[in-house]
Amino acid sequence: MSALTDAPRPSLAARAPLLIVLCGCLIAMLSFGPRASSGLFMLPMTGEYGWGRDTFGLAIALQNLIWGIGTPFAGAVADRFGVTRVLWLGAALYAAGLVLMAYSATPGMLHLSAGVLVGFGLSGCSFNIVIAAFGKMLPEKWRPLSFGAGTAAGSFGQFLFPPLAAGLNTTIGWHQTLLVFGLAMLLIMPLALALAGAPPATKAGERQQSIGAALGEAFRHPSYVLLVLGFFTCGFQLAFVTTHLPAYLMDRGLSIAVGGWTLAAIGLANMAGSLGSGWLSSRMPRRYLLAAIYFARGLAIIAFVLLPANPVTAIGFGIVLGLLWLSTVPPTSGLVMLMFGTRYLAMLYGFAFFSHQVGGFLGVWLGGLLYERLGSYDFVWWLSVALSFASAAINLPIVEKPVARAALPAAG
Repeated sequence: MSALTDAPRPSLAARAPLLIVLCGCLIAMLSFGPRASSGLFMLPMTGEYGWGRDTFGLAIALQNLIWGIGTPFAGAVADRFGVTRVLWLGAALYAAGLVLMAYSATPGMLHLSAGVLVGFGLSGCSFNIVIAAFGKMLPEKWRPLSFGAGTAAGSFGQFLFPPLAAGLNTTIGWHQTLLVFGLAMLLIMPLALALAGAPPATKAGERQQSIGAALGEAFRHPSYVLLVLGFFTCGFQLAFVTTHLPAYLMDRGLSIAVGGWTLAAIGLANMAGSLGSGWLSSRMPRRYLLAAIYFARGLAIIAFVLLPANPVTAIGFGIVLGLLWLSTVPPTSGLVMLMFGTRYLAMLYGFAFFSHQVGGFLGVWLGGLLYERLGSYDFVWWLSVALSFASAAINLPIVEKPVARAALPAAG
């Protein structure tokens, strides 16, 4: 009887994996929504304060860069102590950044709020941390689809929040809209309790490895370096489109509502794209999947730039790009896990994501800077096309197998 009483209770992930996935997906949805709506605040803020688009673009560029810088550190803390505290701190910083952004009347305050605070907030509570938690907590058979589901949930946030932002901006004003979004980020805190749990114990016979050794092993591994370099393009394109597409469409004679619905179409279509990518990641070589995604993005951007601007072509572009939007995440995170295991998954995926966010910084910043210098976004669109084709080629030589490690000596 006592043996039955003393038997360890199965973990929540073993008893209710669907609950883990549901709460993680809600966190991903909430955290991705406001940052996907950033482009809808550019024209109201620049119009009210007399700033150029480069001023607003620099703030969002800083957000992307700091999100990338903070993610490996947040991942390392989550790997060591679990994800719940990281998610709580990230949600608090995110909420504070959005609230302060509502009162940012100077470029410096905008860069601090929308750039620094929201950037660090995202590093602690975005879908990257959620996906790493899925990789650690869920049974192996749940992982590929859960990676796609977590990414798709972020996309649902992109579907839900931009039209909401456009509507609220019109009815209650952009200041109050940011306050509402800031309060919504606090909902992440109770949801994070479902992802609470001790970091997985090292299995018998599994090699002990320090953080420094894990980083050295990763950056000496050519396939990991190629994966990191290829992910740069994804960030460049996503951040540029999220921030500058609504203004680009208005420049071509369309309404702000079309911009909002185009971003929403990207988010809605990416729900299917991310789930499909998660499903395909377990059924075909991930390097080929990544190469195909980047190549198709290049073709989609070429068609969009050359076709006449109208609501049909704009939303059609949103649907096509949405299918390819965050579909890079499941194969990228899956490759990191395949190469190095789950022990330092959050941190090593975080460094890949840092490359993604360096791309995001340049995409947003160059978009605003070159618009002010050249009067159009054309150069950045064609640069994005070139990067698409380069990343398609970069991913092809990746070797999909675990890193070779020396065996542990037998126990004496």
